[in-house]
Amino acid sequence: MPPPFSWPVAPVRELILITISGIDRPAVTSTVTSILARHKTNILDIGQAVIHENLTLGLLVEFPAGEDPAPIIKEVLFRMHEFGMQVKYQLIAEASYHEWVNQQGKGRHIVTLLTRQVTAEQIAALTSIVAEHGLNIDAISRLSGRVPLDSVDSKSKACVEFSARGTPKDITQLRAAFMELSTRLEIDIAVQEDNMYRRTRRLVCFDMDSTLIEAEVIDELAKAAGVGDKVAAITEAAMRGELDFKASFARRMALLQGLDASVLEEIAERLTLTEGAENLMRTLRKLGYKTAILSGGFSYFGRYVQSKLGLDYVFANELEIVDGKITGQVVGQVIDGQRKAELLRELAAKEGISLEQVIAVGDGANDLPMLSIAGLGIAFRAKPLVKASAKQSISTLGLDAILYLMGLRDRDIRSDT
Repeated sequence: MPPPFSWPVAPVRELILITISGIDRPAVTSTVTSILARHKTNILDIGQAVIHENLTLGLLVEFPAGEDPAPIIKEVLFRMHEFGMQVKYQLIAEASYHEWVNQQGKGRHIVTLLTRQVTAEQIAALTSIVAEHGLNIDAISRLSGRVPLDSVDSKSKACVEFSARGTPKDITQLRAAFMELSTRLEIDIAVQEDNMYRRTRRLVCFDMDSTLIEAEVIDELAKAAGVGDKVAAITEAAMRGELDFKASFARRMALLQGLDASVLEEIAERLTLTEGAENLMRTLRKLGYKTAILSGGFSYFGRYVQSKLGLDYVFANELEIVDGKITGQVVGQVIDGQRKAELLRELAAKEGISLEQVIAVGDGANDLPMLSIAGLGIAFRAKPLVKASAKQSISTLGLDAILYLMGLRDRDIRSDT
């Protein structure tokens, strides 16, 4: 039997928080709200969560002035007892409620944890940082699917999203704290302002080399030309931001002079797409997003990747080929970091959207200009300088982890494929 219940009748309205918990089963919510509906109550707040078949349901109920809540609560207690559920009730002062209402104008942030397997250490460290910087967590959701106990491997994905209320004391310091934690625990943590733009992105722009594909194509060309080590060293320095992109690009191109153009097809056919690229593109297409390659690499390979993944736009450098040989020059303007940012702006204008509605993804220093102007700029498996400079970074999971930063759940993605 449930415990006895009595409540004094008040001449003013009563606000009562009802919390119900137990093994989840059909009709719990409908049964409770049907009882409350018969007595013309108002539901001021409601929340429900199910974790491993255990339900927690909370309702903040306004009872009309002069209405005796006791028989209503008693009926809820007995009906929930029949369901095997536990019920708690708490009187909420109007002053407390008004204070809660006044907090709704405060800023909100979404903190996303990306990892291969979620541990208590990760959650404890992340939530401690959130609290230290003046944020209060309102909701926690698992975006990744259910993982069998014995199936965690190098390709596993796990994501937990935290909705936090408040304004960080210092957003730069908050990001720095998350960056240190990410490095220490080998996880990724993203923090975004929770605004309307987060749910209205329409265009995603990608770097190609070491982002959509697991190679730097210019390095592959250099290997075919017998100058692999020289070009790779220059590429690494450029991606780290130690060399100007245009100058380093000209030096690398000069080393390719005379290479037979027939190697382009051979190299394209052995390119490996990055983990998660196909799932990401398939999902973006179904959701109606426009996608683009903005690459300091070469259009021949950009078109090849476009054919594999179905992107809408490709902008990359056009190799000059004369008599079947690569001349060491490109046709037209070199696409460097600033040009990538210009192209992103042009595409946003063409699509009739704001920069806040654009996602940009890249790994090198020449990607920073476009990452900095996009509403969501993501450094993907990036060099340290780039990772430290970008607002968001993903190093632990594949490209489709971007879908988590967009707020999508695995079940949404699976049901749409």
